Amino acid sequence: MEDIPDDYYEQALMLQEMVVGLATGGSVDDNSYHQLRRSIMEEDELRPLLPQFIRTCRTGTALWGHLKQVSSGQGSYAIRSQYVYDGFQPILDHLDAGTKSPTDAVTVETLEHLNSDEVQRIWSVALQRRKENPDGAITSARTLLESVCKHILDDEQIEYGNNDDLPKLYRNTAKTLNLAPDQHTEEVFKSILGSCQNVIQCLGTLRNKIGDAHGKGRKAVKPKPRHAALAVNLAGTMATFLVDTWESKKNR
Repeated sequence: MEDIPDDYYEQALMLQEMVVGLATGGSVDDNSYHQLRRSIMEEDELRPLLPQFIRTCRTGTALWGHLKQVSSGQGSYAIRSQYVYDGFQPILDHLDAGTKSPTDAVTVETLEHLNSDEVQRIWSVALQRRKENPDGAITSARTLLESVCKHILDDEQIEYGNNDDLPKLYRNTAKTLNLAPDQHTEEVFKSILGSCQNVIQCLGTLRNKIGDAHGKGRKAVKPKPRHAALAVNLAGTMATFLVDTWESKKNR
């Protein structure tokens, strides 16, 4: 490829459109695909934000083998195109001015360990909404934490109710992972873990107050992008902490 752009945002856009072309009946030049993929993969901060199918598929043939499993038959072009666009959204949001967060890439990489496309989708939606749909981003932040807690509880074979709210799910998860404040005697740990519990409680309350999951009255508070960024970044940090602790427990 002679004219590969220097800007990573433009590289990601070019790679996205290349893959969309393949998903809708076109073809991919392996040399061009390889150069674009390698350029972004070499950046430690950006690699985890690439769609998993880009990170694992080294050739156009391998990529097509993955994409054709997404959908076949009538309407498959549209379904596969949307799949590609959704996959690239985290890295494009991260590279877009004003939406970067140092937790984005770390959270994406850690959440992969749950092996759940749904959890990755929720995090992607939360990232997309931070700037343009703050109240929706706050709702997604809570949904992310609920899903992470349920995945861990399922893995630990611990039952929970369909109507359990986020604070209850978190308390059960924290107890399972030895993260409950009353499971420790050192005051500094009790204080930190208690603060984590308060963050979860407040995220749940915030979603009920100003998220998009409930109707609002005439005097409803409208969150700003900075409020959404705070909620999403806190949720990402807590989700990363929970998954890291869960993995550490499993390894022991």
